[in-house]
Amino acid sequence: MIINAEHEVVGRIATRAAKAALEGEKVDIVNCEKAVITGNKKAIIQFYKDKVEKGDPLQGPYWQKRPDKFTRRIIRGMLPWKKSRGQEAFRKVMCYIGIPEEFKDKKIISIDAADVSKTHNLKFITIGDLCKQLRGKW
Repeated sequence: MIINAEHEVVGRIATRAAKAALEGEKVDIVNCEKAVITGNKKAIIQFYKDKVEKGDPLQGPYWQKRPDKFTRRIIRGMLPWKKSRGQEAFRKVMCYIGIPEEFKDKKIISIDAADVSKTHNLKFITIGDLCKQLRGKW
């Protein structure tokens, strides 16, 4: 399954991807930098800045600042990570910035229920913009 995350809510993509991975299907998500998080921009940026700066730089917790790794970390939150079943499912999920050459000819699906235009909230921020605010280098 190859999912296009452009203009789609990242939480809804994550639930669909986690469920498919737990069922044993390989999931690839492309255009991760264009996925969105709904809500007030300032509040979202402050929330994730607090998460990134929490803890010790040598001991963690660690939050990625690249859009593909950031999206993959959100999907990890939807999986039973501490069980072997969840870790095996997490290995089947891959996220990419843009569309790699290997997926150009394959069928890429969009999730209709995850489209940002169908939400009632008009405030949102893209994962790419959020990662830039967190001083990510990509």
